Amino acid sequence: MLSRKANSSEKGHASTYSGRYFREPIPKNAIPEKSMPANAAYQLIHDELNMDANPSLNLASFVTTWMEPEAIKLLNENMHKNFIDHDEYPQTEVLHKRCVNMLAHLFNVPEKNNAIGAATIGSSEAIMLALLAHKWNWRKTRRKNETDKPNIVFGAEVHVCWEKFARYFDVEMRIIPLEKDCFTITAEKVEQTIDENTICVGAILGTTYSGQSDPIEEINELLLKIKKEKGWDIPMHIDAASGGFVTPFTEPDFKWDFRLEQVKSINVSGHKYGLVYPGIGWMLWREETEFPEEIIFKVNYLGGWMPTFTLNFSCNSLGVIGQYYNFLRLGKEGYRNIMQNCLQNAQYLAGLLEKSGKFEMINRSQKLPIVAMRLKDEMKGYSVFDLSSKLRERGWVMSAYTMPPNAEEIALLRVVVKENFSHDMADILFQDILNACDALEKPTTEPKQSPPKDQGRHHPIC
Repeated sequence: MLSRKANSSEKGHASTYSGRYFREPIPKNAIPEKSMPANAAYQLIHDELNMDANPSLNLASFVTTWMEPEAIKLLNENMHKNFIDHDEYPQTEVLHKRCVNMLAHLFNVPEKNNAIGAATIGSSEAIMLALLAHKWNWRKTRRKNETDKPNIVFGAEVHVCWEKFARYFDVEMRIIPLEKDCFTITAEKVEQTIDENTICVGAILGTTYSGQSDPIEEINELLLKIKKEKGWDIPMHIDAASGGFVTPFTEPDFKWDFRLEQVKSINVSGHKYGLVYPGIGWMLWREETEFPEEIIFKVNYLGGWMPTFTLNFSCNSLGVIGQYYNFLRLGKEGYRNIMQNCLQNAQYLAGLLEKSGKFEMINRSQKLPIVAMRLKDEMKGYSVFDLSSKLRERGWVMSAYTMPPNAEEIALLRVVVKENFSHDMADILFQDILNACDALEKPTTEPKQSPPKDQGRHHPIC
């Protein structure tokens, strides 16, 4: 009888923590033979996930960590919808088309053009999709011989997905290395690298490493000159993953988008400064007729005939719905206010850190709300890696990393200022940084951290 009562209470009448599931190890490598109560499964996983960092203190990632309660309610109501099922969920596809049109206008597509675009899992998929289209266009319109090999030109400061594209889709990478005092590419270096088999030049609006931007308008002028002089019609793809939802609202007159003739495609991350939870990215192409038909597939096994040209097929509808909510809810006015607040808080924090005398700011242009800094040479005995580790004790998550070749001896610490990072939080972080520096400057017998051993290029958290 005692045994039966124990089993009965374990099934729902006792405290969750009194169950046997909290006295015995749970299976970790194989599905368990028996079931367990829902409350026990929830609590076990919930408690284990408490070991993760607090997303509100995650200053390493560009990815959105806060949305409004009304947005979350909308997402909860639609999380069971598979976005690709356009026949079953036609209104979700209508919202998708509206988002594409809104982004095309935000990026100043010419009125005469009929833009095309798609939601993707993130900017990595968007970049690969756009670059794949550029490869097909090169093969159709500019390839002269079967032995010609396509190449792509970009700077060493790009996201790793650019290198993935080149390797996965057999395109020669022509990477322009950085310099110790210049962390972007230049038009002069692009001119030295391109040739008639260049499928595309990649330029960045807000790099992952420093938040700086490549000279996009200058590169566009170079490519126009090359087209006139040599007949090479080399397009540009703009990686606006980080900057595409900032610059249009804070510097609307800054030309980086479809106002420039050679800019044919753009990607942007809705789950970064688009203010949507991951994962949602967008690929925009300035003219539908220039997008190769060969990579558009039409299927009917989900109901009606449906075109699809993303690399992924099934995915959740939440990113699209969350993005449309933000467009309606915030409008240009709301985005402008949020991005200006982020920039001001980033500039405020950068000013405090620079006045401390311990840091040198890297991104002085401050086009994006990113604070990238290095320890001054006179700061001896510890590194930005030590500082990042020390700040973890207070819950802060900050990226420490080395720059790409030829500037890999430069180690940086980066703060990504997002919507929920307030002026007061900047003050708290600054004081915690000073306290961490003081602790690291005290004599200790404990070994300091070193940068990770070279395993190829090091990419900071995105």
